[in-house]
Amino acid sequence: MKIVKTLKYKIINHSKIFHSTLDIYNRALTFIMDVIDKEFDHLDSISTKTIVPAVEKLIHVTKSNPQPKYPEFNLLFYKFPSYFRRSAIASAFGKIKSYRSNLKNWEEEKKMALSEGRKFKKKPPRLQLEHNEFPVFYRGNMFKKTSHTTAKIKVFHQNDWIWKEIQFKPQDEYKRGVWNWKENNPKLVQVGKKFFLNVSYESKVKLNHTKTQNQRICAVDLGINQSAVCSVMDAKGTVLARTFINQPIEKDRLYTITNKLRKAQSISGRITAPNFWRRINGLQKQIVNDTSHEIVKFAKEHRCDVIVFEYLDQMKMPKGFWGAKKLRFKLRYWRKKGIQNKVEEMAHFLGMRISRINARNTSALAFDGSGKVQRNAKKDLATFTTGKVYHADLQASYNIGARYFIRGIQKSISEKKWLTLQAKVPELSKRTEQTLSSFISLNQAIETRKVS
Repeated sequence: MKIVKTLKYKIINHSKIFHSTLDIYNRALTFIMDVIDKEFDHLDSISTKTIVPAVEKLIHVTKSNPQPKYPEFNLLFYKFPSYFRRSAIASAFGKIKSYRSNLKNWEEEKKMALSEGRKFKKKPPRLQLEHNEFPVFYRGNMFKKTSHTTAKIKVFHQNDWIWKEIQFKPQDEYKRGVWNWKENNPKLVQVGKKFFLNVSYESKVKLNHTKTQNQRICAVDLGINQSAVCSVMDAKGTVLARTFINQPIEKDRLYTITNKLRKAQSISGRITAPNFWRRINGLQKQIVNDTSHEIVKFAKEHRCDVIVFEYLDQMKMPKGFWGAKKLRFKLRYWRKKGIQNKVEEMAHFLGMRISRINARNTSALAFDGSGKVQRNAKKDLATFTTGKVYHADLQASYNIGARYFIRGIQKSISEKKWLTLQAKVPELSKRTEQTLSSFISLNQAIETRKVS
C-alpha cells in the first residue's frame, strides 16, 4: 500500500518576493482553463498525458509550431517556465473536468425531479476561472537543494524569471519517520503572511494479513464525555488490556468558549467572531490529535493487528429524547470522523488495518448478555438487569470487539455451517443484538462442533 506524509519547511529569509510568482501562475491557469473550456467539448476520453501536448500546441510558440491559435499566451507570460506551463495545464484540465462532471450530475438530477413532478430549485454549478493555486517546483528545472537548510528556486522577480537563494527551517526526518522514504517535488504554499515549502514523502507499506483466529484487535468506543475507551481482545474473547483516553482541560475550555460565543451571538445576532473560532478550532484539533496518538500508541504497545471502530456516519437524534438540546450542542463539536481518519492514517503507517462495525446497541446492551442497561444521568455508568454496575463505554468496547470477530467468523465459513451455529446461539441472527456473551457462546459452539 502506498502511503504519503507531507512535511512543512518554513522559509525564513523571504516572503514578499513570492507574491509575483503566485500571481502570474494563477493568471496563466485562468487563461489555460478558458482555452480548454472553449476548445475541448468532450474530456471523458482524454487523459492528462494527452491533454498537455494538445493544449501546448494551441498556446505555445515553438520552431515546429510557429503560429498557435492563441499566440497571446507567450506575450502575456513571457519566458514562462515549461514545467509551470505543463503543471498549469494539468491543473486546469482537472478543474474543467470536475466542473463538467458536476454539471452533468445536476442536469440528470433536474431531469429526474421534473419527470417525477417535483420542483427543482437547486442552482447549476458555475465555472470558476480565478483560483489561488500553489505551484509545484520541479527539481532541476525550478528547484535545486544546496544544503540541509538552503535551496535555489526560480521565481518571477523584477519582470524576469531568476534563481533565488532561500533558507528554511530544517525538519528532523528521522524523528518524523521519513528518512528512508522517496522525496517528491516541493510545493510553495502561503499561510497568512508566511511561506512554506511543502514536501511530500512516499513509501510503500505492507498491511498485515493475520488470519482472524490469530488476530489481536483494539476495539475503540468513541464518546463525548470520554474521548475514547480502548480494549485489546483476542479471538477467544479474552480482554487483555484496556485504557481510558480523555482531555478534560481542553473540553472545559472548549465548552466555556462556545458558551461565550453563544452569549455574544444572542446579544449581537450572528457575528463572524474569528478569534473565538480560532480558539475553538485549535482546541478541537488538539483533542483529535491527542486522542488519535493515544489510540495508536496503545494498539502498538499491545501488538494489535486491527483497530476497530463503530460506523458513525449516519447518526440520528432519537425523537422525544430528554436533554436533546444539550446533547446536540455537544455533538456539534464532536470530531468523531476526524479521530477515525487520523487513526486510519497513522495505523496504516505501522501496517495495522482499520475496520468498522454496526454501532446500533453497542452501548445499550450489556456485554454479559443480560439485556438492556440503564444509564445514569452523566451517561458514564451502566446498570445491568442483574444489578451489576459497569463503565458504559468500556462495556461498549467489548461489544464492538465481539461484533468484529463474529463478522470475521461468519465470512470464513459456509452459509450452511453458519445457520447450524446460529441455531445454537440464536442472538447471532441479528447483528444489532450481538454482544461479547454471543461471541463467547459462538466460540463454545464451534469447539463443541469440532469435538463431535
